[in-house]
Amino acid sequence: MNEKLLQFIWRYQYFHFTNLESTNEEKITILNPGQYNVQQGPDFLEAKIKLGETTLVGNIELHVKASDWDLHQHSDDIQYGNIILHVVWKNDKPINSVYPFATLELQNHVSKILLERYDFLYNRPTKFVACQDYLPVLSELSWINWKERLGMERLKRKSVAILDNLQYYKSDWASVFWEEIAAGFGIKTNAEAFRQMARTVPVAIVRRQRERLDILEALLFGQAGLLNRDFGDDYPNTLKKEFQYLRQKYQLKTSTVPVAFLRMHPRNFPTIRLAQLAQLLHVSAHLFTKIIEADSLQYVLELLDVTASDYWNDHFVFDKKSAQVSPKKLGNSMVDILLINCIVPVVFAYGDYRQDDAMQEKAL
Repeated sequence: MNEKLLQFIWRYQYFHFTNLESTNEEKITILNPGQYNVQQGPDFLEAKIKLGETTLVGNIELHVKASDWDLHQHSDDIQYGNIILHVVWKNDKPINSVYPFATLELQNHVSKILLERYDFLYNRPTKFVACQDYLPVLSELSWINWKERLGMERLKRKSVAILDNLQYYKSDWASVFWEEIAAGFGIKTNAEAFRQMARTVPVAIVRRQRERLDILEALLFGQAGLLNRDFGDDYPNTLKKEFQYLRQKYQLKTSTVPVAFLRMHPRNFPTIRLAQLAQLLHVSAHLFTKIIEADSLQYVLELLDVTASDYWNDHFVFDKKSAQVSPKKLGNSMVDILLINCIVPVVFAYGDYRQDDAMQEKAL
């Protein structure tokens, strides 16, 4: 047993629920196993259990051995002050904590067949995918149904977030779409930074300035915090000067989330993505309306067929020429990311909001 496997078992509830008791012989009922936490702190957050007749809400920590609690010095860490349950594989030692909690030993509640199958797959000779020999047991129809269900669940989950954002923008769909498409251009690493940047540049200003690409670039680069220094090249210096004027004119608030460059391919640098986003805004007026009214995927692909301005042909960042010279066109993989993560969810959410089944079907 290792902690990753134990977390997997708990996260997906691969154990017997009947007759669960704490080490103090109190009945335990799992109402909500909690949200898996990938950051520092307890393994599962916002869990809900019933201990005896008392309902508890808080966090859950997992360890292979109970004594790992002391080994990891959790008693001295305030992040572990709201633990309602300590789930262990083996209860090798009673824990005395400043913040009392129940302990559940799990080893007698997990199927031995599950553990044997895990051990077999984990230790078998290296293959492309360890379970690849099991895949043919599912029919093609089962695969399709499974993927369709996953797709629908994902769209519904994203739709909830988009509709919450619609309330923030007081039912202005153009503003919602502007934020979503900006976050999409940030991909995973810079999604939040680009989202915050979009919030500081109202869509009304984007519309007003879309005729001039340099103005759009100044707005996006400036609000993303990329024009806060002196440059050697004329291009960024011109953008900086323009941005200083725009910031005063529109009383723009500065985004507080910095963009990141580390550990990413140069074509995904925020500079390149912002330049491509500016070009998209420049060439496509009323982009949200065009997306909603699009009657074919090909038309949407044509809208996304954009290339960053000429300065970026031989640059990935300001003031540093690249030996590699090529137009920075929005690639097919990036277009797919934007379609899957931004455009399709917004179209689906719009159909949900309008109770338009045809719109939702188009998204699917």
